[in-house]
Amino acid sequence: MAAVGLLEAVRADLSLVSLPLALADAGPARTEVRNAVAQLDDYILPRYRSLDAPLLAVVGGSTGAGKSTLVNALVGHPVTRSGAIRPTTRQPILLHHPADAGWFEGQRVLPTLSRIRGTVSTEPVPASRAGATPDAEAISSLVLVADQAVPQGIALLDAPDVDSISDDNRRLAGQLLAAADLWVFVTTANRYADAVPWKLLLDAASRDIMVAVVLDRVPAEAEAEVSADLRALLQKEGLGAAELFIVPETDLDALGMLPPRAVEPLRLWLQELATNAAGRSEIARRTLNGTVKALAGRVGAVSVAVHAQERAAASLRSDAEAAYRDAVVRILDATKDGALLRGEVLARWQDFVGTGEFFRTLEQNIGRFRDRVGAFFRGEPTPAVRVEVAIETGLQAVILDEAANASEDTDKRWRSDPAGRELLGTDDLSGTTPGFAEVTAAEIRAWQAGLMELIRTEGQGKRTQARWLSFGINGLGAALMIVVFSMTAGLTGLEIGVAGGTAVVGQKLLEAVFGEDAVRRLAQTARDDLHARCQRLLQAEQQKFLERLPEGAPDTSRVLADHAAALAGLADRT
Repeated sequence: MAAVGLLEAVRADLSLVSLPLALADAGPARTEVRNAVAQLDDYILPRYRSLDAPLLAVVGGSTGAGKSTLVNALVGHPVTRSGAIRPTTRQPILLHHPADAGWFEGQRVLPTLSRIRGTVSTEPVPASRAGATPDAEAISSLVLVADQAVPQGIALLDAPDVDSISDDNRRLAGQLLAAADLWVFVTTANRYADAVPWKLLLDAASRDIMVAVVLDRVPAEAEAEVSADLRALLQKEGLGAAELFIVPETDLDALGMLPPRAVEPLRLWLQELATNAAGRSEIARRTLNGTVKALAGRVGAVSVAVHAQERAAASLRSDAEAAYRDAVVRILDATKDGALLRGEVLARWQDFVGTGEFFRTLEQNIGRFRDRVGAFFRGEPTPAVRVEVAIETGLQAVILDEAANASEDTDKRWRSDPAGRELLGTDDLSGTTPGFAEVTAAEIRAWQAGLMELIRTEGQGKRTQARWLSFGINGLGAALMIVVFSMTAGLTGLEIGVAGGTAVVGQKLLEAVFGEDAVRRLAQTARDDLHARCQRLLQAEQQKFLERLPEGAPDTSRVLADHAAALAGLADRT
């Protein structure tokens, strides 16, 4: 039962594989996944659970090869459709001994096909109408016909043409052949080298399935040459052990039946297989072993394709994250190099702190700074609020610009990759998302509010409370924002320049109230908070790209690779 548990786990994990990215190997890998899951359902799991079940011999071959006529001849009366109209086998018909009905009436094998109970036609009818009479017509149905002429222990399944003009018939033929314990391949003297059936024969060889080749409608004068050529082809392709049966070209009777002697060697061979329980078990195990080994190869190939998908998705994710991470760095650089202290912010700050006379007074008598600045800041707080608004506007503009740059950069990187281009389609994600400006403004205001709270908390001590209350929370907050935006060089003292000259007043004011160490700590905390908020803003913004990436367990390829190795080991033990 450990083997069944492994196979069920493989089936469950394969069913979750989607391979959504447009990579070169994705299409073939999806086909491998579908085929592997179908074969697990149709053959491998049922056979592992029921090793003693009757063998399923699928009769397949090219259009017009005479499969249905051959099956009719094997049981001695018409049970399947045959005739000139193509495709003739609209439904697969499974012939079994009545005692074996229980193995096939349920969904043990080929569970996706519904069951229809057929009856054997006993009235003389034209050959084109001969066959089992089902209760209903449906390509997704399996017609079950119990017949005493079929040896107990083996069932015959008349499959559609492998090269049918009907897509559904071709797919169904492939599904049925994948569920076979052994394959009776029917071809003709002028069709035995066709490419389509040989592709399936080679697949059979890869599974080590027992194959019997029936060369139908062979003219007597060509039998030796054609059969020798076919044997050479079989030997060349690794099917030298295949049984070869020759059905000579002969007239059919009024019911479209071959003479019994034409198929006697094949009938006796099938009967011998059916009566030999040990031989049947050996055939079942041999085919099962080969099929599991082939499944291991399929799962291994899917694992490689999934790994390629994981790498491609990781690369696309990395491109997006790098673009937005770089944008955060650029935003922070803009906030600490003095750039934000120009223009409107500088004008509002100068309105707040006063004219050049204030700076000169500060320079001439820094020792009396605390007394003078306290008097200066008492009064109308509106100028401080204007500083906050100017900072909000300037900072918002920087964030919006860098977010748009990151979006454009990510869009460009993804469109240079086939997988990314497929994910984006015709959508243009190169700008910021709707509402991002409002969200950014709200985040900046929240940062400013947090900064005010820092000042309020720092000023709770009795020694500083009177000072910060006299200066006003907004005034101190505006001063701290100015200091935050000029931290690059650790500006202290009365430095000259836009950033230095603007920041020094705020810094000295804060130091007068809280002390130098506290100011450094407050500024660093405010900067860290701003950094975190910018990261959150841009991480949320990058989700418009990341949400397009496929979801899935990050170690799926490894799990499938482990499954492939376990299956290979299971095949060696079967």
